[in-house]
Amino acid sequence: MIPKAELHLHLEGAAPPAFVRGLAREKAIDISGIFDADGNYAFRDFRHFLKVYEAATSVLTTPEDYRRLTMAVLEESAASGVIYSETFLSPDFCGGGDLAAWREYLAAIREAADEAGRSLGITLRGIVTCIRHFGPERARAVALCAAETAGDWVCGFGIAGDEGAGRLADFAWAFDCAREAGLRLTMHAGEWNGPAEVRDALALGAERIGHGVRAAEDLALVDELAERGTVLEVCPGSNIALGIYPGWRQHPIGLLHDRGVRVTVSTDDPPFFRTTMEREFARLAEAFDWDEGVFARLNRTAMEAAFCDAATREAILKRLEPAA
Repeated sequence: MIPKAELHLHLEGAAPPAFVRGLAREKAIDISGIFDADGNYAFRDFRHFLKVYEAATSVLTTPEDYRRLTMAVLEESAASGVIYSETFLSPDFCGGGDLAAWREYLAAIREAADEAGRSLGITLRGIVTCIRHFGPERARAVALCAAETAGDWVCGFGIAGDEGAGRLADFAWAFDCAREAGLRLTMHAGEWNGPAEVRDALALGAERIGHGVRAAEDLALVDELAERGTVLEVCPGSNIALGIYPGWRQHPIGLLHDRGVRVTVSTDDPPFFRTTMEREFARLAEAFDWDEGVFARLNRTAMEAAFCDAATREAILKRLEPAA
C-alpha cells in the first residue's frame, strides 16, 4: 500500500456509520431512518444526501464528540495509507458560529489530531468551511471564527454545501476576511454547476477547486486551469455515487489529467459513498491503466498544493518518496 495525501475530506462526512449509531444510542437520539438494512448511510439524491448528512451530524454536540470523531476518522484514513489529510470543518456545526465555543471544539479536534499523529503516523490540518445553503450572513461569522484561529493548524478557508444556493460572489466578504487573515482559499465549484462557476471561483481567488470536474465541458477552461496550475480536488467515487457520471471510465479525471491539469484524488465523504482512498486508487488504476508512477505524481501534487507550513510539507514529501 503506497502512502497517500488527501486534500478533500469533510470531517463529519467521514464519520463511520457505526460511530454515529453508537453516539446516537448514548444520547438516546433516534436517527435510524438515515441507515439502510445493512447499517450504511442511505439517501436518494444529492439534496437528500445533505439532509442525511445533517441528521448524522446532529448527534455531534460537544467538543468531546468531535475529539472522538476525529480519532475515528483518522483511524480509517490511516488504514487506507493516508499520511497527510486536510479536513473541512465548520463553526456552524462546532459551536453554532460562536467564537468561544469554536475554540473549544477546535482544541478537542487538535488534541485528537496530535494523538493520531503520534499513534498512527498521520498528519491532519484544518480548513474552516462556510456552508453555502446556510447563506452569506452566517458565512461572515464562520469567516471571523476562521480569522481568529488562523495559524499553523487552521491553514485554509473554503465553502461547501448545495451549489444551487446563491452565487459564489455572494460570499466575497467571507473570502476576503479569510484571505486577509492569511488563510488560503479553496472553493467547492463545478461539481453540479457548470464550467462558469469554476471561472467564478478563480475570479474570487481560489487556489484550489473542490471537485471542479464540470470544467471538462469547456476545453478552453481546462487548458486555462492547466496553464494556471490550479489544483482540482477530484473525488471520483463521490461523483459516481451521486450519479454525476455513470462510471469510472466515464469520469473526466482522465481527460483532465491528460490535458495537464493538476488533479488530486480524495474521498469527500467516504462512508456515505462506500469508498476509501485505497479503493479510489484501485478503481482509477483499473479504469485508466494508471500505474504507481502516476499515483506518486498525484500524491506529490497534493502535497505541493497543501495549505500546511513548509516544514510539514517537506517532511510529508519525503515520506511519499518511493522506498529505495
